[in-house]
Amino acid sequence: MSIKYSNKINKIRTFALSLVFIGILIMYIGIFFRTSPLLMSIAMIIGLLCIIGSTVVYFWIGMLSTKTIQVICPNCGKATKMLGRVDACMSCSEPLTLDKSLEGKEFNEDYNKKDSQRSRS
Repeated sequence: MSIKYSNKINKIRTFALSLVFIGILIMYIGIFFRTSPLLMSIAMIIGLLCIIGSTVVYFWIGMLSTKTIQVICPNCGKATKMLGRVDACMSCSEPLTLDKSLEGKEFNEDYNKKDSQRSRS
């Protein structure tokens, strides 16, 4: 049984993309309220805010990914960006870590949390 892990950068990008589609869907639903300008305007504004939120998230993850560490995945040999102490390969979802003390341990994203770092020290 193989577990499929996901890269943190890809998760955030997927969230931002879903915000775009949710915003468009909300604005499309607003068209059905043409008889009530107030409801239609509220739906359009909420949809627009979702799309603006998506733009902010895309900008944030773009800035964050400039500070990541690029590593070569030992499984597929492709370059991937790592965020935190543990992450997954962007191509093959292989669990990766740069922390020698975590090598050989079960992959757990909780290793990236500050509480887990303090309790290990």
